[in-house]
Amino acid sequence: MFQKILIANRGEIALRVLRACKELGIQTVVVHSTADSDAMHVRLADESVCIGPPPSRESYLNIHQIVAACEITGADAVHPGYGFLSENAKFADILAAHNITFIGPSGDHIRIMGDKIEAKRTAKRLGIPVVPGSDGAINDDKEAKRVAAEIGYPVIIKASAGGGGRGMKVARTEADLEIALQTAKSEAGAAFGDDAVYIEKFLEKPRHIEVQVFGDGAGRGVHFGERDCSLQRRHQKVWEEANSPALNAEERSRIGGICATAIADLGYSGAGTIEFLYENGEFYFIEMNTRLQVEHPVTEAITGIDLVHEQIRVASGGGLSVRQEDIKFNGHAIECRINAEDPRTFMPSPGTITHFHTPGGLGIRVDSGVYSGYRIPPYYDSLIGKLIVHGRNRVECMMRLRRALDEFVVDGIKTTLPLFRDLVGNPDIANGDYDIHWLEKYLAKGE
Repeated sequence: MFQKILIANRGEIALRVLRACKELGIQTVVVHSTADSDAMHVRLADESVCIGPPPSRESYLNIHQIVAACEITGADAVHPGYGFLSENAKFADILAAHNITFIGPSGDHIRIMGDKIEAKRTAKRLGIPVVPGSDGAINDDKEAKRVAAEIGYPVIIKASAGGGGRGMKVARTEADLEIALQTAKSEAGAAFGDDAVYIEKFLEKPRHIEVQVFGDGAGRGVHFGERDCSLQRRHQKVWEEANSPALNAEERSRIGGICATAIADLGYSGAGTIEFLYENGEFYFIEMNTRLQVEHPVTEAITGIDLVHEQIRVASGGGLSVRQEDIKFNGHAIECRINAEDPRTFMPSPGTITHFHTPGGLGIRVDSGVYSGYRIPPYYDSLIGKLIVHGRNRVECMMRLRRALDEFVVDGIKTTLPLFRDLVGNPDIANGDYDIHWLEKYLAKGE
């Protein structure tokens, strides 16, 4: 087991990893920018190292500063959390060159899954169902029209190197295709420095289903069930739940088994999430995230397994602590991402939190790194906390969520708490009857 882990992140995920390390008796080091000198993870860590000014490029994305912090403190492993450097293959390679363990997959696996075209090819080879579309990058209008005609309109053009909705355009007819292709390539080039795009069949009312997987790097793989992340705004997840209200036990077992086998065959090490669009009983691979997900707590709630402990165990060479038959799914869990944003315009709302009170009681978990008097800096992601609720079934979970949202108080800044209070009372949400377009339409109506 590791002696000392450096946590290369900030906010609630840094605190989440720190707590797991302390439970395992591992010393902790956190890095921080000057803007985060009073952050909770800095206060609770055994050691902290300031690695630069507020801009991420000069601090949390500064690989050389983070490696130097490892060497100064004697950290023998790095946990990257999510975001920042968590899916940076170069970072994983540099750590390996310095004999520091990256708590995550190999640089090669990060590279494969970070390229959407190569990821789709790999998924197809591993037996994972994929969306019909181009086999590789689309180079010109003629090729785009040929592929679109073969798979049928509407189609969606996606950036090979990106995510978050950038470099993504829908074409419903051939007349739309040329401008959609040009716009997607332009956006992809500007956002990612790579204008490669590919085409897929556009599904009209899919759900976003993701499967949590783990590999031991030596040919074993397991899955921890699925999460439904269909409630999204501009391709950013807002509300996640496990298990999905759209799947039955047979579908859950089938897609989970496919994913676990694929991870084993790939020789993958650590946590990963295989993401799908789901429509009319069929799953279509869209991407794989080679890291811990923001929404991992709902999986922990229904399985009772600490996924960060599992990450650390696998990275240290201890292998997986469970077999597939050991993993049981109990009840239902929902996570709400609470952001420092206006609940209608979604404009960021940095500032000082004057009063912060979290709900409690059976089945309630709040992952947050803020406190009363804490100032939300304007430089980073607006996530300030996650409310995770677990119940014996979805009905009980929704009732508990409603109560927890009523108890949650964040004063001094605007947050998305009012949005979730609206959603929990909506009949479609109560019935689990929604798709990836539902929230955008709901917000557009101004209900």
